[in-house]
Amino acid sequence: MDREFIPLLRNPHLLTIAGNFWPREIDERRFPATRKIYDTGPGTRILVIEHQPERPARGQIVFLHGLEGSSEAGYIKSFAQEALVRGFGVHRSNMRTCGYTETLSETMYHSGLTSDTLLIVKELRERFGDPVILVGFSLGGNVALKLAGELGDTDLIASVCAISTPIDLAACVRLLDRPGNRLYAWRFLSRLKRRVREKALVSPGVYSTEGLAAIKSIWEFDDRYTGPLFGFGNAENYYATQSSQRFLNAIRTPTLVIQAKDDPLIPFPVFSHPAFEQNPALRLLAVESGGHLGFLSRRKPRFWLDGIALDWIQRQLAAPGDAIHGTKQDAVASA
Repeated sequence: MDREFIPLLRNPHLLTIAGNFWPREIDERRFPATRKIYDTGPGTRILVIEHQPERPARGQIVFLHGLEGSSEAGYIKSFAQEALVRGFGVHRSNMRTCGYTETLSETMYHSGLTSDTLLIVKELRERFGDPVILVGFSLGGNVALKLAGELGDTDLIASVCAISTPIDLAACVRLLDRPGNRLYAWRFLSRLKRRVREKALVSPGVYSTEGLAAIKSIWEFDDRYTGPLFGFGNAENYYATQSSQRFLNAIRTPTLVIQAKDDPLIPFPVFSHPAFEQNPALRLLAVESGGHLGFLSRRKPRFWLDGIALDWIQRQLAAPGDAIHGTKQDAVASA
């Protein structure tokens, strides 16, 4: 497989949009879907869509979607399809209230909420006994990296892959609020507001729509809702405590971070974090172009990301720890 990524489009905004809308499906005739409900805590139930391969699985992959995404996200579907073909079980999780599960959980999700994923991982290890791999996209990548750092030395997860990850939440929210990103900011904020309105109907004691219409930015939304409701106080403290960059040095599980330098939603300088030089468990695969979750290749196979990440995951299972050696400079080769 040619490892060099040649983007379908050079404009990062067009590539981001194309990646979001490009049609991708799972062959459910070959890999039937099963709906699994996980009780992760009082008043909290999480819907996970599970598929198993035709032969005994070589591992179980848990997918974590991005902000206002769900298990139906295209980037999850194409990755899951390729993983199933290669013999992995896959678990497409929906964070709290996502994927039309508003009535299953009293509260919404947030960028650093790891407890639900941890319970799912523990149950999968108990059910299957297979290695469990975390694959997170955007916000889901922050959750995956934070959980890996919280666990440190662990046998619960075999490897982690994080794609287009906002490891510094405050820096990313500031970038999102710039004029050139108004379309993304409007889309995210409108969906978050709609979710609050829906939650106010089913959990009126927790969510109120008072002042909702006056909120004009993601920062304001997190200052009004996410920070106070989850005990962080305000947006600034929420971002400071829940950004995965705080946990990178503690990661001991082989971890691949894939990032485009032209991502319009994530300033690439945040990846100058010293952990990428100092922590041998971390690999940073940075490509010049790719937008935000827009890794569509001009060449076949179209979904370059899926193949490159699964190649790396398979190598971890074949020779655990091999890819945690070397230097930052050989990150592309070792991916």
